Amino acid sequence: MAESSAEAGRGAFAFAAAPSADAAASMSVAEAYAWCGRLARSHYENFTVASWLMPREMRPHMHAIYAYARIADDFADEERSLARLDEWERGLDSAYAGAPGHPAFVALAATVRRFDIPREPFADLLRAFRSDVNFAGFDTFDDLLGYARYSANPVGRLVLYLFGYRDGERQRLSDLVCSGLQLANFWQDVAIDFAKGRIYFPRRDLTQFGVAPDDLAAGRVSAEFVALMRHEIAAARRMLVEGAGLARMVERRLARDVLMFAGGGTRILRAIERAGYDVFRARPKLGKRAYLALGWDAIRGRIAD
Repeated sequence: MAESSAEAGRGAFAFAAAPSADAAASMSVAEAYAWCGRLARSHYENFTVASWLMPREMRPHMHAIYAYARIADDFADEERSLARLDEWERGLDSAYAGAPGHPAFVALAATVRRFDIPREPFADLLRAFRSDVNFAGFDTFDDLLGYARYSANPVGRLVLYLFGYRDGERQRLSDLVCSGLQLANFWQDVAIDFAKGRIYFPRRDLTQFGVAPDDLAAGRVSAEFVALMRHEIAAARRMLVEGAGLARMVERRLARDVLMFAGGGTRILRAIERAGYDVFRARPKLGKRAYLALGWDAIRGRIAD
């Protein structure tokens, strides 16, 4: 979800203020987890990273994963630096080789060892961040899902690894939730992303529904734009609802988080609909009551469709 530039900059600042490689190498694992926890708590997206329903013993591991991704995301969005991302990937390799040189990697290396997590999902995230630096948009909906395959889906798979799930069917359902939630965030943030020079609508869909970039620039909520949004929202909702079936295949503690993620996405989509699809005048978002309802639904084993 979107954040202010000041909030986004905290991740990059945290990296700059991190101990030297020598100091990080001598840092205890507990100290490294604490460092990652401070970084995670400095951002309000902490709700989506380690929600209040996440088992307490899992939170340090989620914070380590978050710190890794947060810092890399800042390299892409704040510094727009491929060189920094390359450096970060070398740090990932060092962590897997047993020689972490940054607090995030000290913690991540411990998590990777404990849960036997493969390198692939971490590398996939970097692939997405590199594409963000040279953003070129998407021709088709499949292309957009291809982006989500690297930018969103690895996070869900990492959570599954933490809980000991490694099979293809659970990963498929997790991918649906993660991709659907990312799409919901894109349609929620059309105006914010356009101001950053990013259009996530597939070009083929824009053409099909008769919406031009100039319409987005003008914030024009035309009949054509509404039809486009209905089309994109329907696809995202189908993914979230199907993916929520994962909750029936995992232990209860994780099931509640799955429903929180999926339900958060469907409620964002509902907020867009209730705003008349006008994502330009004000960003559709969830209030405190919606979050409370979301948590209650998750406890009861359901999501809002």
